[in-house]
Amino acid sequence: MTSVKAVFKSGPGGGGKNPYEKFLVHHLMGEIIFSEGDIGTDMYIVQSGTVELLKAIGGETRVLSTLEKGDFFGEMSVLEDVPRTASARAKTDVELLRINGATFDAMLKGNTEIAIRMMRKLSRRLREVTAMLEESLGRRVAEEEEKPPPRRVEPQRDACRLIGSDPPAEFFLNREGDTLVGRSDPVTGITPDVDLTPLDPQRSTSRRHAKLYQMSDRYYVMEEIGVMNGTYVNGTRLTTGVPVAVANADVLKFGLVSLTFQAPES
Repeated sequence: MTSVKAVFKSGPGGGGKNPYEKFLVHHLMGEIIFSEGDIGTDMYIVQSGTVELLKAIGGETRVLSTLEKGDFFGEMSVLEDVPRTASARAKTDVELLRINGATFDAMLKGNTEIAIRMMRKLSRRLREVTAMLEESLGRRVAEEEEKPPPRRVEPQRDACRLIGSDPPAEFFLNREGDTLVGRSDPVTGITPDVDLTPLDPQRSTSRRHAKLYQMSDRYYVMEEIGVMNGTYVNGTRLTTGVPVAVANADVLKFGLVSLTFQAPES
């Protein structure tokens, strides 16, 4: 099977200079490439050397896997726009390709084998982490498919909602808990509560863009970590992680998508 690394060596001209040379980065043995909890917008592909993925489990740091030439890591932050779920450390001197989100999307569109290989690797990593958790907890951890599917709650017409005019759209907000606004991800199958994919052909919104939630009698909107194109309330850009109160008829903009917040009539 063709490795991910090999795909990057098959640029125009074939066999010549690596067209992705500008993405090359180097780390010395023992250096931390990124830490668990860091904000991440790039993934990496090992060109040479060895990388360890580490995670704190049961009060101790465990090695999840050891990666070598052609292996990739850090893709979850690119897929889901979430902080790093593990740490990466150079076990030897390493040479890596650092790939941003736009280049990563182009990879998946241009070569389905990469997507298939990635899904297989993610499945294997999940089994490895599950085994470590079972060992640490001393009991079996239920697999995802064993859990009952979440109950779909029908929207209540008197709930708060977001209204779009061009094209027309209506999204009801959850009465309890957060309402996640973002863009669906066909690779992971993740769909936010307010899926802006049909309204966002430019893909300006992040997969996890912002959350709306109710506290007392007010609603608040808060931008998620890693958002690139901003979140706005009545034209004012939000600071990531800082909640801002919204009122009836306020215009909320997620990337390039504008929606009007509408509270139910008293």
